[in-house]
Amino acid sequence: MIDLYCCPTPNGHKVTLLLEELADAGKALEYSVHPVNIGAGDQFKPDYLAISPNNKMPAIVDHAPADGGAPLSVFESGAILLYLADRTGRFIPSDLRGRTTTLEWLFWQMGGLGPMTGQMGHFHVYAPEKIAYAMDRYRNEVARLLGVLDKRLASHAFLAGDDYSIADMASYPWIDVYPGMTPDFSTLPNVKRWYDAIKSRPATARAYAWGARVNPKVGQPMSDEARKHLFGQGPVQK
Repeated sequence: MIDLYCCPTPNGHKVTLLLEELADAGKALEYSVHPVNIGAGDQFKPDYLAISPNNKMPAIVDHAPADGGAPLSVFESGAILLYLADRTGRFIPSDLRGRTTTLEWLFWQMGGLGPMTGQMGHFHVYAPEKIAYAMDRYRNEVARLLGVLDKRLASHAFLAGDDYSIADMASYPWIDVYPGMTPDFSTLPNVKRWYDAIKSRPATARAYAWGARVNPKVGQPMSDEARKHLFGQGPVQK
């Protein structure tokens, strides 16, 4: 049994994408979703910090790890994807070169596309004041990263090659995140082809369906209390 602690954010969707794809691939892992209300500050509670010391989403607890030992907790979305892929032997190549390529693009998302898109969204959507330099800085960097992605996909069906992998599952949720900030797909034809292919997968629909159920207010204006918890105003860990 996998306990998944998350909320319906791009990083949370990465993990449900993999878990649902594993089911379709005949490698299903039983899992239970435990919604964490980050707007209410649940991520700062001691029980959650015990498994995710950086107070971020998502985190998992594997109650039947491969070594047969005590339950194992994993935090950081990229680490979770890699852990589950290795645990099941799916969605990551076993050969040296294929595995290396998959990890390159997984870490590209973790260190680039995700953080830069998140900052773009923050300064365009959530920041209490509009700072032109920050807005331009992150929008331009996201545009550059999408160009890198489009170039890669011009000669590859998926990020790591011919097969769908955890690298794709990491990047897909970060492509079209914020209202009014959908990429100009007319300039990114290869990203559009790849994005549509993933969106049409049955596992993708199931991976996203739970989010609307646990957070029916998604997309609605954020309260001052939620802003306090989400944007660096939560309790300082000592």
